[in-house]
Amino acid sequence: MSPIKINTLSAFALLVFAGCSTTLQAQTSKEIITAPLAVIKKAPLSENELKRWSHLDLIKDSIPGMSVDRAYAELLQEKKGVKVIVGIVDSGVDIEHPDLQGMIWTNPKEIPGNGIDDDKNGFIDDIHGWNFLGNAVHENLELTRVIKKGDNGSAEYKSALAQYEEKSKKVLEDKQQVDFLIDVHNTIKKALNKTTYKLEDLSTISSTDPKVARSKMVMTQILTNAGPTFDPESELEDYRASVYDQFNYNLNKEYDGRKIVGDNPDDIKDNHYGNNVVFGPDKEEALHGTHVAGIIAQIRGNNLGGDGVTNNVEILTVRAVPDGDEYDKDIALAIRYAVDNGAKVINGSFGKSYSPHKQWVYDAIKYAAKKDVLIVHAAGNDGYDIDKTENINYPNDSEDNIKEFTNNVLTIGAINKQYGETVVAPFSNFGKINVDVFAPGEEIYATVPNNKYKYLQGTSMASPNAAGVAALIRSYYPKLKAAQVKQILMDSGVALPATVVLGEEHVPTPVAETSRTGKMVNAYNALLMAEKMSKK
Repeated sequence: MSPIKINTLSAFALLVFAGCSTTLQAQTSKEIITAPLAVIKKAPLSENELKRWSHLDLIKDSIPGMSVDRAYAELLQEKKGVKVIVGIVDSGVDIEHPDLQGMIWTNPKEIPGNGIDDDKNGFIDDIHGWNFLGNAVHENLELTRVIKKGDNGSAEYKSALAQYEEKSKKVLEDKQQVDFLIDVHNTIKKALNKTTYKLEDLSTISSTDPKVARSKMVMTQILTNAGPTFDPESELEDYRASVYDQFNYNLNKEYDGRKIVGDNPDDIKDNHYGNNVVFGPDKEEALHGTHVAGIIAQIRGNNLGGDGVTNNVEILTVRAVPDGDEYDKDIALAIRYAVDNGAKVINGSFGKSYSPHKQWVYDAIKYAAKKDVLIVHAAGNDGYDIDKTENINYPNDSEDNIKEFTNNVLTIGAINKQYGETVVAPFSNFGKINVDVFAPGEEIYATVPNNKYKYLQGTSMASPNAAGVAALIRSYYPKLKAAQVKQILMDSGVALPATVVLGEEHVPTPVAETSRTGKMVNAYNALLMAEKMSKK
């Protein structure tokens, strides 16, 4: 489709000029947003800008956000939308977080606490969703599970074994590194006599102790490179926990995380298990899912934390993603559960490299398509081209990694807050066939369990940003189908620069190689396109 200009009455197409080779048109409240020739942002961002950069506007703020604030100010003030149920298939959600109150789905067919399956769906007292993991928290990676089953002579086994050996070697190296950094941090804490500190605090350390001097040098370099939001106490603990979880659980062939659940994960008909505690046995373990939910739905304008993309939603929680790799059965059943309970958008911020029962998930995706449900899925965080068969990120919507078998899955890569050739986050997967569009995914501020907030990054954060815009469209234009909403989010995006650098190696790449669109999600443009499409 060729680029066209959109006037105040016509809001269709919204294709912007790839490579930004056009001059910036004078903006009115109803013109599409296109990328200008040059975007220069004064650095660093203010604290308020950083907390909500994903909602800001490339033209007005020089930040490649999704123009959410502008959409509310200029397009939605006189409109009323309908409530949209958004399924969060994740690690669980702290549904008691104060910034999510009023945003949580409640099953209207179930009577709380009576121990009876009132709606006869096989899940007793599923008031706010379902927890398919029960009290399980940690799990193996799928490749660990593959090799635990033994050498069957398959190419999959050989590939999994090679990756297992590579990951095991790296986790031992990471373990040594994190132990060293924790020791550095503890030395600095002792020297400063406080647990939290900033770069400027390090200059007050005057000890001649060689260990203290070395620790000061190391931490100075870390804080200089990490930026103002880096908190050594929490960030290093997160790093330690991640490495030790890999060592103790994800790559530990002796660990059986499924035993506590009590089902057979290789039997799709064994499908009524788990419990109704949607944040799991420990709220802190629901950090990932709570952050995802907050990106979509944390209360706007209440001066708490950040703002969600839309508050016209109800978050339906399906806990199915452990620390480690999810089981195909859990994901397939979670998708079906969300669909059957009215979700019109499902966010999936998870993924893995092997999928022994992928057909179960494919069938669930097709079921969602028949029920007009849009699935928004994270592209993954390895910095890989997932068009290559060795880099496939499951679940996907193509059995051959080329042709889509359905039109209701939107795969999202991640961008950062600096528009330019480095705008694609280095961790983000990409692929001109299997990634559809990009969305903000670096340093995203949102809810985490126990009334807290945190910056997190990943395609896990980009996906709910896009899902929030999808929910916004489905709220204000409920007659549009899931496939139409997907196409709107792709076609209405703002173009990325003509050349971007990809992966940890920062390889300069034509934007056409990054995704199907070479664009980033824009709520303002998407709503303009939805308006036009709904009138048709």
